[in-house]
Amino acid sequence: MPRGVELLAPGDEEILSPAALAFVAKLHRELNPTRLELLGRRRDRQAELDAGGLPDFLPARRGLREADWSVAPAPRDLQDRRVEITGPTERKMMINALNSGARVFMADFEDALSPTWPNIVDGQRNLADAVRRTIELETADKTYRLNEETAVLVTRPRGWHLHEGHLLVDGEPISASLFDFGLAFFHNAGELLDRGSGPYFYLPKLESHHEARLWNDAFALAQAELGIDQGSIRATVLIESILAAFEMEEILYELRDHVSGLNAGRWDYIFSAIKKFRSRPEFVLPDRAQVTMTVPFMRAYTELLVATCHRRGAHAMGGMAAFIPSRKDPEVNEIALTRVREDKEREAEDGFDGTWVAHPDLVPVATEVFDSVLGDRPNQVGRLREDVAVSAEGLLSVHETGGEVTDEGVATNVRVGIAYLDSWLRGVGAAAIDNLMEDVATAEISRSQLWQWVRHGRVTEQRVLEEIERTDAPQDAKDVFKEVALADDFVEFLTLPAYDRLR
Repeated sequence: MPRGVELLAPGDEEILSPAALAFVAKLHRELNPTRLELLGRRRDRQAELDAGGLPDFLPARRGLREADWSVAPAPRDLQDRRVEITGPTERKMMINALNSGARVFMADFEDALSPTWPNIVDGQRNLADAVRRTIELETADKTYRLNEETAVLVTRPRGWHLHEGHLLVDGEPISASLFDFGLAFFHNAGELLDRGSGPYFYLPKLESHHEARLWNDAFALAQAELGIDQGSIRATVLIESILAAFEMEEILYELRDHVSGLNAGRWDYIFSAIKKFRSRPEFVLPDRAQVTMTVPFMRAYTELLVATCHRRGAHAMGGMAAFIPSRKDPEVNEIALTRVREDKEREAEDGFDGTWVAHPDLVPVATEVFDSVLGDRPNQVGRLREDVAVSAEGLLSVHETGGEVTDEGVATNVRVGIAYLDSWLRGVGAAAIDNLMEDVATAEISRSQLWQWVRHGRVTEQRVLEEIERTDAPQDAKDVFKEVALADDFVEFLTLPAYDRLR
């Protein structure tokens, strides 16, 4: 082991080689103090919001927002991103996603992956094999191999708030973000560049441009350590915090040599609106199904994202279509596919350059929609959306959502939230529930809505407890859900207490 590095569980010795561990330890030592400071800033900001404060566009950065600048041009293989598919770094899912016909595959170490140690280490092995095109899987029924033409590979590490408990650096758990990014970069950056692509990443859960700056520092340090040209990395930032929506320009600027776009992470964004304004009755949202992409605060957010990206030469990526087609119920499929098509048509018409799907069967629908708008063009970055003028009040117009909190909504949130937690605790991070691909973000909506509704008198705690007990699920899933949905103090992320219970 490198000096000061302690591995608490065995794993793939090639992936967890001394050189690789020394590299991630270097990143951690250099950058973790700033990470911890920024997490402290998050707590301070939450206290300001709880005391009645509201976010606004940063006055001190007005000059930057009014200046003329652009991000670095996207590399050749990230010019056309009209349909991207996402999924965990599980071997069969990766092969199917890479073969799906989507332009890009986001291999996920975050919300779609339960971070058991085998899942994390095997995911890094699968990533390395996919880059080298040696990834395959033989089952009793089928052999899975890569097609000649595959999607461009992009990796999503875990967020800044998480740690990896199986690796200690100088006695403390390593940042999960730096661990995931560091291993992926160490093993694959050179190989990807040699093959005409590059080390591409999605960055989750950012809440400020300071956190974007820390990622830029990580990129600069990693490239310098391995002798790789600065600017080789390309990142797409998920705008999935309502606070980050006020700093989109600044986030692009901090990452301008390494960024290629922003993504509208819709489910986490809804969760963020609940979480950040949890003490405010005017921010209470109705049932999740009623919070569509056309309600005022979501509309303002997505229109501002497109306008901001295109003004700076970056791609604007649309949100997730989580529907999972059913081979048994054509009527359900017809209704759901109509909704998926309408969602993608709205995104394409608004100027998005591409969109996300969670299942290979949705790739043709989404591709057809974006083909009809893009034609032979790789994107519509040149469409500047100068008609868009979004105010701080528009981004905060949660109170205009309308809708109702219903008994059915309570039951659905409990059932789906517990079912997902049960899946996650068993090591499955992308779970098919009611023909939807649920991940951590959607479970966060379920539990945070219940917390919000109880706090503001829309439902009683007893009603939620009765529904929890009625649910047919293992007790540990119920216990975690009860903790994150009904604790006196809001639990910042459900994965924090759940991580200690992974089996």
